[in-house]
Amino acid sequence: MSDSPHYAQADRARKALAATFGLMGIVSMAWVPRIPEIKDSIGLSNGQFGLLLMGSTCGSLVGAQLTGRLVHAHGARAVSIIAAVFMPCGLVGMGVARTAPELFIALFFMGLGYASLDIATNSQAVEVEKILGRRWLSTLHALWSLGAFTTALIGGAIAKHTTPRFNLVAVGIVSFILFIPAVRSLLSADLDNHAAADEEAEAKIPLFGHSVLPLWAMGLGLFGGLIAEGSTGDWSAILLRDHMGIGKGLNASAFASFALAMIISRFLGDRTLDRLGPARTVKLGGYVGGSALGLSIAIAVPLSAYSHLLSLVVVNIGFFIAGLGMGPIFPAYILAASAIPGIAPSVAIARIGVIALAAFFVGPAVVGGVAQLTSLPIAMALPSLMFIYSGYQSRIIKVKISTQ
Repeated sequence: MSDSPHYAQADRARKALAATFGLMGIVSMAWVPRIPEIKDSIGLSNGQFGLLLMGSTCGSLVGAQLTGRLVHAHGARAVSIIAAVFMPCGLVGMGVARTAPELFIALFFMGLGYASLDIATNSQAVEVEKILGRRWLSTLHALWSLGAFTTALIGGAIAKHTTPRFNLVAVGIVSFILFIPAVRSLLSADLDNHAAADEEAEAKIPLFGHSVLPLWAMGLGLFGGLIAEGSTGDWSAILLRDHMGIGKGLNASAFASFALAMIISRFLGDRTLDRLGPARTVKLGGYVGGSALGLSIAIAVPLSAYSHLLSLVVVNIGFFIAGLGMGPIFPAYILAASAIPGIAPSVAIARIGVIALAAFFVGPAVVGGVAQLTSLPIAMALPSLMFIYSGYQSRIIKVKISTQ
């Protein structure tokens, strides 16, 4: 509240979180417009490329597994400072990679840094909302989407004029310079309600058991949504180029449409979450978004044999609707997990992160394997179905969310 003694610090932290979320979107998606070139330069098939994406999966699993306890013990700011170094390093590595093992290692560092920073900043955002007495989480995620959209748009525009190496190294260096002052402005451990000795019991939750069933259910629901989001980012440009005949630059338009729609729905998401609640928000977004994604691909790919322009319009409309549905899903699940009684918020967020964040990278890898056996348009049915499954899992969300 405005009369809280820590209101000024929390408002400063909110602005720092806004900058950090935006940078996370830029760094994590900077390579999306350059994926076809990187894939071709190393000489990878769809199946091989899908397997290499497991590097990010491994990194994200390690990061998510460690971060909840580290945030609880040392606070979100300390963890964020370290994680903000790994992400730019991973991006630079992806730009300079010349062999499959080098790309795998770079993806590992990207996944490690992203998962750690994602959990730490989301944990602090929940506490900032409580101090300020107003919902901000969806807006912060909108800034992530704004960063992702910007990097996809600019990356596509400069693809004909720069090499992936120059592009990604430049973004990595600039983001590193900007990350550090942002994360250093987050709330200290004594204010973010995580590094508290009297909450230690809440940090020790079992892997399985009745008490953590809600976390597993929410994690699996978010898993479905992130499979769709990750696959859209990593495979859409290849889908448009190889199966619809869309040229360099424009083949990034589907993901740009998806990201733009996520920006819109996330800026509206705080109001939506207050009005509909997290369960109804997830249900509506999953059902409508997943259906639109699958139908647009099913129509646009065969249509491209007759009209590239019309097929491009159809696929972009479908991806835009999917982005509208996807936008509030991540914030809704994060808020629901953080409100489960008896479990420290950072630990609850980390647990669903262990389950769900891997999907951001496992999904694209599985899509690559299925594409190798069948075709990429058929393989993209998986993220569409998992998107719908995320909406179905909304039935598990029973907790009330409040900024008080």
